[in-house]
Amino acid sequence: MRSFSPSEAGLEGFRITRENMPAFVRWVLFSFAVSLLGAVVTVSMPVEVRTALETLRADDTPNARELLDALMAAAPLVAVGLMIQCMMAAAVYRIIFRHDDARFGYLRLGMDELRLMGLTILFVLMLMFLLVGVTLIATLVMGMASVAGQSVGLWVGLAVELFSIGLVIYVVIRLSLAPVVTFAERRIVLFRSWGVTKGQFWELLLAYLLAAFCIFLVTVLTLILFLSVAFIFLKVSGGEFSEIGAIINPDETSYRAYFNPGMILYMFIGSILTSLWYAVIAAPGAWAYLQLRNRGADQPMAPASGT
Repeated sequence: MRSFSPSEAGLEGFRITRENMPAFVRWVLFSFAVSLLGAVVTVSMPVEVRTALETLRADDTPNARELLDALMAAAPLVAVGLMIQCMMAAAVYRIIFRHDDARFGYLRLGMDELRLMGLTILFVLMLMFLLVGVTLIATLVMGMASVAGQSVGLWVGLAVELFSIGLVIYVVIRLSLAPVVTFAERRIVLFRSWGVTKGQFWELLLAYLLAAFCIFLVTVLTLILFLSVAFIFLKVSGGEFSEIGAIINPDETSYRAYFNPGMILYMFIGSILTSLWYAVIAAPGAWAYLQLRNRGADQPMAPASGT
């Protein structure tokens, strides 16, 4: 018997943005300010940091020394990005769990956000160890299977690869409520999510897939509409169609070239989509946990007041 509705959980982010429009407007303005600051940082970025980011984004896997140097150079940007991500997620959680605490549009930087940052770091480290372990075991099994022949090795390799992917997805889904529980209980708890999500894997997976599909669809339709309007405007005004490409891939050599009207409008629309994305992605887990708690699937949540 289902303890919550995957469809309601998947669409919860759209509901809270619709019913909390003043807060959503503040999120958009905050995201827009972050985008403007990010653009300034991008244009004035030192060569070392720019090289580090290119190394991290490269398709080729860097060696250990190059990876360490790149991570050290890009660490401040990564930390700021993580902080903003946790602030937005905490704002969504705050609407659901502490709705009356509406100061600053539910946005702030405090212990809740710092705990989410610490939990994210722990989760990433755990996921890295899991991926390394799964890869080593899969390599060992495929090596042993190849002794029986090439065809056997191929089939076993395919089965092992599918099993490994499924295992990682299963673990991630089972631990996906860790940020929600951490926020609700005001303490870092990673593995408590495993007990909370017992018997709820498919419901959570469906909720996350629905949320991801909906926000993807909204993003694609918005970008198509924006590019269509820009195309029509350039055609009527006699502008060059290459200006659209300049918006998508801006010139990062100077502030004047970067901050053109089209780019600023594009950044503002992106801020709306970013704010909506955070709400849609963060809300399902929080809503699901609230339903599971209320229906006795978990121990009572810590009171909202106090520290």
